Amino acid sequence: MASNLETLVTVFGGSGFLGRNVVRALCKRDYRVRVAVRRPELAGHLQPLGRVGQIHAVQANVRYPASVEAAMRDSQVAINLVGILTEGGGQTFDAVQAKGAETIARAAAAAGARMVHVSAIGADEDSASGYARAKAAGERAVLANVPSATILRPSVVFGPDDQFTNRFAALARMSPALPLIGGGMTKMQPVYVADVARAVADAVDGKTKAGGTYELGGPEVLTMREIMQIILEITGRDRVLLPLPFALAKLQSLFLQFAPGALKLTPDQVTLLQSDNVVSDAAKAAGLTLEGLGITPDALEAIAPQYLWRFRAAGQFQRNGV
Repeated sequence: MASNLETLVTVFGGSGFLGRNVVRALCKRDYRVRVAVRRPELAGHLQPLGRVGQIHAVQANVRYPASVEAAMRDSQVAINLVGILTEGGGQTFDAVQAKGAETIARAAAAAGARMVHVSAIGADEDSASGYARAKAAGERAVLANVPSATILRPSVVFGPDDQFTNRFAALARMSPALPLIGGGMTKMQPVYVADVARAVADAVDGKTKAGGTYELGGPEVLTMREIMQIILEITGRDRVLLPLPFALAKLQSLFLQFAPGALKLTPDQVTLLQSDNVVSDAAKAAGLTLEGLGITPDALEAIAPQYLWRFRAAGQFQRNGV
């Protein structure tokens, strides 16, 4: 029986938040992992995730096809995790999430490799959001070049070092009020990063349907207000939840898109918040979900206290309600 050590998996964008967890999941299953990133000299933190020689970082930029083709050399599987939340310089939604995905898919097809592409729930070519349109274009390009590719669409992903729960916890530490854009009624289905990584590894194992599009969500559908309340309870912060109409939020975002850190808010992010981000009934009926893969997802309230404690006034030694 062939060992997974004989399979080389190239992970594009493997040094980021989701990437670290995917690399760890692949290493646990004995795959050889090539991590293709723009700055391989900054990817040393990945080495402890596997055995000596199991992980190798190489330089690649999805905007430059030659580098992508070089990263795919002798690889049997390509995983695309590359994505951006905000645009800057040459790193536009179209260049990275649409054309970049196409470049990786073409390289995978040329190498005769299988492909796993991580997109996002809400990918829609008719969306008013540039992010959502680029995600949909990327999916279309991947399937056009590698029809057997697996598409994974997670809802908002949480976990240590995420840009979601950590962002709002940081904002609560510095501000007496937290904005609820659109009244905080937008529905989301937060999914734990380790569960998404497991789904990626299962796809590499061949457990997913060829050409299938899976929607990955956690066990609960929560409104943004409910998510904020959970974060405040975990961090022991008493903050005002201030409803903010979409029109006013869009106006403020014209200025806040240039703000640093947790204060940053772009017009495109406001547009995204106008649509729910949950697993569809069609995906559930077809078994194209985490549960369909035999994965029982972890809840936000079960995992977030393990890493959000650092935002409490007294850190890990503070008890809830004290």
